[in-house]
Amino acid sequence: MKLSHFNFELPKELLAEYPAENRDESKLMVIHRDTGKIEHKMFKDMIDYFDEGDVMVLNNTKVFPARLFGNKEKTGARIEVFLLRELNEEQRLWDVLVDPARKIRIGNKLYFGEDETLVAEVIDNTTSRGRTLRFLYDGSYTDFRRKLRELGQTPLPKYIKREPEPEDESRYQTIYAKHEGAVAAPTAGLHFSKHLLKRLEIKGIDFAELTLHVGLGTFSPVEVEDLSKHKMDSEELIIDERATEIVNRAKKNKRKVCAIGTTVMRGLESAVSSEHTLNTHEGWTNKFIFPPYDFSIATSMVTNFHLPKSTLLMMVSAFMGHDLMKRAYKEAILEQYRFYSYGDAMLIL
Repeated sequence: MKLSHFNFELPKELLAEYPAENRDESKLMVIHRDTGKIEHKMFKDMIDYFDEGDVMVLNNTKVFPARLFGNKEKTGARIEVFLLRELNEEQRLWDVLVDPARKIRIGNKLYFGEDETLVAEVIDNTTSRGRTLRFLYDGSYTDFRRKLRELGQTPLPKYIKREPEPEDESRYQTIYAKHEGAVAAPTAGLHFSKHLLKRLEIKGIDFAELTLHVGLGTFSPVEVEDLSKHKMDSEELIIDERATEIVNRAKKNKRKVCAIGTTVMRGLESAVSSEHTLNTHEGWTNKFIFPPYDFSIATSMVTNFHLPKSTLLMMVSAFMGHDLMKRAYKEAILEQYRFYSYGDAMLIL
């Protein structure tokens, strides 16, 4: 498969600027891989496709307010700093992206907040937009992290042209988010409401959780026509024993295992044993899934509608088959489904 196989015309008005009023009332396209049948439902109807003993695997990562705005020393130029990951807690070193990058060189200092109590020094260039920053702050590590949270904004994707609003703080976060570390939400999970989770639980659906801290690598554009030459950035992945027990029991009993989102699917496929069962995992994954690919763990998945040429679309194509994916996306555009992070969802069975 080539990059050009994943291009399509997406009308700009279908990019969702805001989430649906109620989490579980976004639209849901249900796709049956065995027959090619496509149904149009609401997200809360997904309960009808699962039975007692089936398992849903959730990504419990929590988005932190990763977007900061600072001013460059001397010139006062406004610089956006996007926190990617902490490199060293003691030295307060962070891997970041800066914009505009051409103005930011090693040795420059950036000042944050009206009182300028938080300062960062650029100590390395990592990529054209990437920098390593050392934060300088008088206070404990806990106070420093509190300051970052206080100054940071919800890291809405760039295609959303509006400023973050107070509501985004809760809506760009799953209701089961626990472990802080993601710079983007695992968006398939945004459709779950407390009420829907309760209904699923009452029906006897089991839940397993893993943690995959979503980095920007998930959304980095693919710039090579030959997909085998694309390298994914690494993201931190933790799968504990409890999750492996729940998933492996369901597999043994021939129950459905549903990956809630592409991050969960990547996480599961990064920890497969030689017997095609799920292993525990604590470390990193840079797994890139594109067709053709044999999936070992999940038998179904929930995912949002993705952008042309994205690695997420490639994984969906690998899971449901390329021709069926193209047909589903054509229908989604025709039926005015909303795309991307705050958009609608599909359930692939």
